[in-house]
Amino acid sequence: MVVAWTSVTLRLTVSAILVASINGFHSAASLVPHKTFSTQLKLSSDGPFPESKMGAGHGPFPELCVFDLDACFWDQEMYTLSRIPDSSNVVKGDLNGRGEGVVGVMSGRSKISLHKGSMIALQNHYDRKFDDMKICFASSADTPLAEQIGRSALKLLEVVPGVTFWDLVVGRDWNGEDINQIGRQPPLSSNKAATHFPILRELTKIPYDRMLFFDDCQWGDHCGMVESRCKESESGRGPTTVRTPYGLGREEWAEGLRKYAKVYQE
Repeated sequence: MVVAWTSVTLRLTVSAILVASINGFHSAASLVPHKTFSTQLKLSSDGPFPESKMGAGHGPFPELCVFDLDACFWDQEMYTLSRIPDSSNVVKGDLNGRGEGVVGVMSGRSKISLHKGSMIALQNHYDRKFDDMKICFASSADTPLAEQIGRSALKLLEVVPGVTFWDLVVGRDWNGEDINQIGRQPPLSSNKAATHFPILRELTKIPYDRMLFFDDCQWGDHCGMVESRCKESESGRGPTTVRTPYGLGREEWAEGLRKYAKVYQE
């Protein structure tokens, strides 16, 4: 009976999460059946973050969600750009119904914008809808300049008004420590399975089989390599991966949650 109830609970939780992600709902209470919790604004030097009082747990959620950047998380390839953006290069607009904020960053004549699924994922994460899940980025940006442009964009683009992606991921998730693996300069390389993910495993202490990874895979099958080469010895499993050849959309984000939950229950 315990096993059966756990399975049902997991399926109910995943179904609720997928519905909320796809429709952009922001009520955290609607995501966790038969659990109630309250939130309050927590002020920090990086901005206000909702502080969940819900008990942390793995549920069907990954402990670490890893996003590739170029052509996956956002629409541009950093190696094609030539200017490092700053606060004078921001583009304001609607943040998915959460108010006006920075929705784009100009690098020369090119605008760096998020894919729809990326905004939904990060806003849901901002609302603490995935318990204790954390986020980071793994990108094999071609040049040091491409890496600088990418980091600058993360420090300017906003999740909600006044809170940047850098504030949320580095500031809240990792207490100010930059664990993102961006670039291919040593000790990194173009092979994420050989460098980016082993480094993330060491830094975070999160098992590979508790990770979810999104990558466009247009310049090589990073998902396949990471899933097959970065495995835990006990379970024999690696990260759950989702390919996003057209960028991270609503459907790809929902697929990732669904796919991870299925693997988790096996």
